[in-house]
Amino acid sequence: MSNETDTADPNAPSMTRGERIRAAARTLRTPRTASWVAEETETTTKTAQKYLDQLVEDTVLQKIERGGQTLYCVDQLMATYREVATLQREHDREELADVLESMRARIAEWEAEYDVESPSELLASVADVDTPDGAERRREIASEWDHLADRLPVVKAALKEYDWATDRDGVPV
Repeated sequence: MSNETDTADPNAPSMTRGERIRAAARTLRTPRTASWVAEETETTTKTAQKYLDQLVEDTVLQKIERGGQTLYCVDQLMATYREVATLQREHDREELADVLESMRARIAEWEAEYDVESPSELLASVADVDTPDGAERRREIASEWDHLADRLPVVKAALKEYDWATDRDGVPV
């Protein structure tokens, strides 16, 4: 009888085929086919497609038809909603405001220190630096700045809709 778990290392925690597919699917940054996911998770295409379609129904993934192929990728809108809800549940309003203020302050510091307005401008300025350490520092800051720029709207949304969300998040008694 077939076992759905990995048995290569009896001491390692094992994952079922479904768990492997779900874990891989949540990391899809570019659209992929069920056969690609199957290969990555060492399952059959039919099994991968079954779990991927479940994740589409659960609004975790999006299903896209492109060039005669069915592709799957993370539903970014729903992922963002979930992230906003997590921030609202794990942090109070003051903490969110402090995080937002801190993120904005760091970006303002970099703008002033390097006399640039964006991470791409900072990255382009690497050509003007004479030392490898200085160039690497600018690359690191540009990467962190990109990350903060992506996070800012999420934290803003969590803060802006904090009351609305917390009013609806309670368990009815």
